[in-house]
Parts: sequence; structure tokens; C-alpha cells
Amino acid sequence: MDAQGAKDTYDRGAGVPHARGGPGAPLDVRAPLPEPRTGVAALSPRHQVGVALALAVVAIAVSVHMGMVFLHVAPSNTVTKQHSETIDDWIYPEFEQNWKLFAPNPLQQNIAVQVRAQVRTGDGSSRVTGWYDLSAQDGEAIDGNPLPSHTQQNELRRAWDFFTATHDGSNRPSGLRGALSETYLRRIVVLRLDRVDAAGPGGAVERVQIRSRTTSVRPPDWSEEQISLKPVYRELPWWSVPDDEAAGGDR
Repeated sequence: MDAQGAKDTYDRGAGVPHARGGPGAPLDVRAPLPEPRTGVAALSPRHQVGVALALAVVAIAVSVHMGMVFLHVAPSNTVTKQHSETIDDWIYPEFEQNWKLFAPNPLQQNIAVQVRAQVRTGDGSSRVTGWYDLSAQDGEAIDGNPLPSHTQQNELRRAWDFFTATHDGSNRPSGLRGALSETYLRRIVVLRLDRVDAAGPGGAVERVQIRSRTTSVRPPDWSEEQISLKPVYRELPWWSVPDDEAAGGDR
């Protein structure tokens, strides 16, 4: 083959490999492999169905929860009145909404609930104990505890709020729930006294007296606000204790 013939052969593609069936494509280049599947797509069909069902359950639970919270904080309406018990069962105690943080005048006081008892000792004599600071006991149990119970955080506080909401400044019941709040608060403090064995061996708690100790929160150093840090006490009358109160019995 002369030089001109070799040139013509090269121009027709003899000198450059061509793809089968198409000019200009290299013979050794294969079609790209599909990218490996990741995430849910990489699972088997059975597992994909399981993941879809789990996501659906989570979505339904979140929707129900958001709906319950909305109805709980929404103004009273036909739905909340008709389903109030169901809404309360869902919200309390885990998801209780407390808006005091956003109030114009946030709570600036520390309120401690204290109790003392008149006990009948094992030898038949009678004595009055000192004041037990139940709020301080709860605070000590909560301090440093990453998962404090709702009993430690809310039981005593809510019982005292219940009492003050149903009694006037002279500790007289202002509604039908006044007697219930007294029984509830009394039972809590009696159980607390029994827990620390306030009556001693063979003794029994006959009467209890409860008081609150309210102190203002000290303002920050940069504030010019002047407040009194002297504690204010609110003492309730002595309440008789039924014999089976410490065991959880009813009056």
C-alpha cells in the first residue's frame, strides 16, 4: 500500500478505533454501571413496607399530639367541652402547658410548703414536732437528678396551688372543691411525715399544721429594683388526722 492509500485508510477510521455501529466511540468503553441504591431504597421490599408503616404511625402520633395540645390551649369551644376528659388524659401530667414564663409579670417568688405534727408517742405522751420543709426535700431530690419524677416536681406544688385557689385569704373554702383540696393536701403531708417516721417507734400522727414560706427572688445586681427579702408565712389551722390516713385510707 502506498502512502496515499495508507492515508485514505487512516481517514476512513483504520488508524483510530471506532465503536461498533457508530463512528467516534472507543471500542473498550462500556456503558456506565447504575449507582448503588442507598437509604430506604436499598432495603428489600418487605423492609420498605415496614419502614413505611413505621413512618405512618409516627406521623399519625405527631398529628394527634399536636391536635391535643392545640385543643388544650385553645379557647373553650364545642370540641373541647365534649372531649375535655380525653384531652386532659392525654395532656396531664407529661405535657402540661405552663405559660407563666411568657406572662407580663413572671413569678418572682419562692414558695416553700412546710408542716409540723402533733404526735402521740409510743409511751402515750404527746409532743409537737419541728417544721419539716417538704419543698426543700423535693428540691434536694431533684437537684442533680437528670430524670426527676413528676411527684417530686409537681405533687406538693400543685396541691398547694389547688388549696390557695379554693380558699380565701382567711383560709376559708370559697367553693365546693375547698374540702377536697384540704383532704388532698393533708394526705400528702401525712404520707410525707410517715415516710420520715416523724411519730417515732410506736407513735402516731394525730394532727398536722401546714404553712407556706414565701420569699421574693433577689433581683440581679444590675437592677435598681428594691424589694423586701423577708419571708412571709401563711399558717393554716391544725387538722385532725384519721387513723388510717398514713395507710392511704379514706375519711
